[in-house]
Amino acid sequence: MNPFAVTATRSMRKYAARVIEHLVKFPSFANLSETINGMDMLQTDSFADGEIEVAVKRSVRGMDVILFSSSARNEADLTVEEAKIELYHAIDALKRSQARNIIIFEPFISSSRSDRTTRRNSVGLWIHFKTLASLGARHILTYQLHSKISQSMLDPSVCTLDDIHAQTLLEKYLCDHYIRDLDYLINTVRSNWAFCSVDAGGEHQIRDFADAFGSSLVVAHKQRDYSRVNTIKSVNILSAEPLEGKTLWIYDDLVDTASSVETLIRALAPLKPAEVNIIAVHAVFSPPAARRLNQLQSEGLLKRVIVTDSVWPSADRINSLEVVSSTELSAQLIHTFITNQSMSKIMEVFNAEEYLKTSSLFS
Repeated sequence: MNPFAVTATRSMRKYAARVIEHLVKFPSFANLSETINGMDMLQTDSFADGEIEVAVKRSVRGMDVILFSSSARNEADLTVEEAKIELYHAIDALKRSQARNIIIFEPFISSSRSDRTTRRNSVGLWIHFKTLASLGARHILTYQLHSKISQSMLDPSVCTLDDIHAQTLLEKYLCDHYIRDLDYLINTVRSNWAFCSVDAGGEHQIRDFADAFGSSLVVAHKQRDYSRVNTIKSVNILSAEPLEGKTLWIYDDLVDTASSVETLIRALAPLKPAEVNIIAVHAVFSPPAARRLNQLQSEGLLKRVIVTDSVWPSADRINSLEVVSSTELSAQLIHTFITNQSMSKIMEVFNAEEYLKTSSLFS
């Protein structure tokens, strides 16, 4: 095992520190806590004109360095541009310090929605990936990229990419907190729950949810107004059976302004579901998301919102918000990567019945 350290730009230091707490619980890393912990490794200085410089404060020669960073809403309250520039500077500083490998861990890549090209537009995700690779990053880890096309933007001979399906965290959370036992899964969930996509593009992911729990599938087909950003014209609901009296779980990989989910929830209301909930990996929650979600809850149209911590929590309070930690999974990914083990187990498709059977063995 090559020497390694975990560090972070200012945007994710608290998150990375929690990952390290989980990492040192692995027997093979138990005596490496001081070596692994690189929270004091990077120093960012700002000049009077707004330029920055990142310095590496300890030797990383020959080491594998896992660098956590986020360009979305973050604990340091950096803008998207500030966070990206600091990440780029950090990679350059580590490369100049002769780190053996630089592994970028961005739980949420904020430019992931800019992944399609028309005749004259820039492609933000391609620019970001190209910059990371050209500066010296050799591996990128992330959770739930916005589309499959994103995975083809990197030349694997230069920089590899692992896109981890963090929806498994949400599926396990539902089992642990809302199902709990096999009897409830078989007799209640399979007949009374339904999983709904926000748009036709999310049908594959929502089908995975429905298959995992053996529940019904609902697909929403939305029409966007492409003359304005984050604007929906209409939503059509496709379902093989009536939704009246059912518990609906709307899944999306990310919720930004909540325009799509608000339009969908209002379209679902006349179908009289018993309750509607939102589950999402990335809680981007740009204004006016909090206002929209709270308004839906005050009208009785939305019960709860469940997200992961891939994005720093919003300062705007959202009622009935439940946050699922991803730090333990991040630690497991790093352990698997550093010890050269197979990632196939982490990537396995989730099955609620098998999970609940296994859990009952240890209860």
